[in-house]
Amino acid sequence: MMDYKKLGFKCGLEVHQQLDGKKLFCSCPAITNKTEEPDFKITRKLRAVAGEKGEKDVAALYEETRNREFIYEVYRDCDCLVELDEDPPHELNKDALKIALTVSKLLNAKIEKKIKYMRKIVVDGSNTTGFQRTALISSNGFIETSKGKVRIDTVFLEEEAAKKIKEEGNKVTYRLDRLGVPLIEIATKPDVKDNEHAKETASIIGMILRSVDGIKRGIGSIRQDVNLSINGKARIEIKGFQDLRSIPRVIEKEVERQLKIKNLKAEVRNAKKDGTTEFLRPMPGQARMYPETDVNEIIVDNKLLNSIKLPELKIEKSLNLENKYCIREDQAKEIIDNKIDFEKYVEKFKKVKPEFIARVLVDMKKEIKARFDLDTTKGEEEVLEYIDEGKIPESVSGAMLILIDIAKGNKIDLNKYKPVENIDDEIRKIIKENKNASFNAIMGEVMKKFRGKVDPKKIAELIKEEV
Repeated sequence: MMDYKKLGFKCGLEVHQQLDGKKLFCSCPAITNKTEEPDFKITRKLRAVAGEKGEKDVAALYEETRNREFIYEVYRDCDCLVELDEDPPHELNKDALKIALTVSKLLNAKIEKKIKYMRKIVVDGSNTTGFQRTALISSNGFIETSKGKVRIDTVFLEEEAAKKIKEEGNKVTYRLDRLGVPLIEIATKPDVKDNEHAKETASIIGMILRSVDGIKRGIGSIRQDVNLSINGKARIEIKGFQDLRSIPRVIEKEVERQLKIKNLKAEVRNAKKDGTTEFLRPMPGQARMYPETDVNEIIVDNKLLNSIKLPELKIEKSLNLENKYCIREDQAKEIIDNKIDFEKYVEKFKKVKPEFIARVLVDMKKEIKARFDLDTTKGEEEVLEYIDEGKIPESVSGAMLILIDIAKGNKIDLNKYKPVENIDDEIRKIIKENKNASFNAIMGEVMKKFRGKVDPKKIAELIKEEV
């Protein structure tokens, strides 16, 4: 087992979260999933410029030497002249600012009194302007973890980059639907103790973000970067994490890689599916920032701060559901994450146990989706109503079969699921007919006859009593 403390392991995270609603500096909708043919395309080339210190950033110079041509796919329903860099930025999205302030408060961070936008030079083609607009919202916060406090270094509100579609030779194609979508960037101090702690820290920050209204959901809406180093080695930034479960493995493999290299250079690397990393570009420096003159300074006064109402954190909502209705932790988290009005179901279907309602809404729908790849967005109320009215028993197998039929569009025949009378006598009869058979064999015979009509747990209990 790797001794991270002995290795002098230092690690911090950057979490990037997209916001919903409108883009940051125009009224275009924050759409990030366009797949149809674009309305038109434009072609550009970009070059590096000096930052506020009069120097050109090493990462920007690296991109300039690649001499690439950038093709941008444009959609009229979610892109405008701001994304094309043909119009200056419009007024800052105030809703996005309030979300960033809310997140800052939940992270216990000190909010800036004056918010000033800067231009961060980016010439890899992901921004048509050659820079990203970004502003420091707060700093010096913290979160509590199982291994102590992890300090929050900064919280930024910035523009999301364009989405890369393909790269052929020196031509790179980007799609502009994502460009300009509001993006919160949260950076921690290097307080992460080990690879598993990195995963926990990212999970807690993610939970805080999901507790706030206006946060975008779905694949690609949140990304994590990891900055790490070990004794005597340069800092490495790893990008490309989509799944929190991959963080521990990638960190461990990266540390193993660094231990084998003598002259390690500071660089940005990409996380691969097999847990290894690959070179992306040199590590950017401080020479890529300069003031944004087209965006007014924002004064954060007490009136604005007092208008921020903090939400109940998802972990607190989850615990309340667990304790009140005696459901599992993972069920409660799924219910909260998917914004299911669980109490509405409990109130409507009073004759159905809350634990069974949770199984229908979470476990069964997930299993049907995983096993059969069927649409599970409907059917749960119909099944619970049948149980509540006594038309079918409170049986997992029965509810599952009906949900599958609904998903397939089949006609429901409730006669197949009518409750069985004198089930004890029927089971005794099957046991008598299968003398000397094992428990599993008898269970199989009973399930053949009563699948969907009686809960398997009840059947198992009755067989154990008799055998």
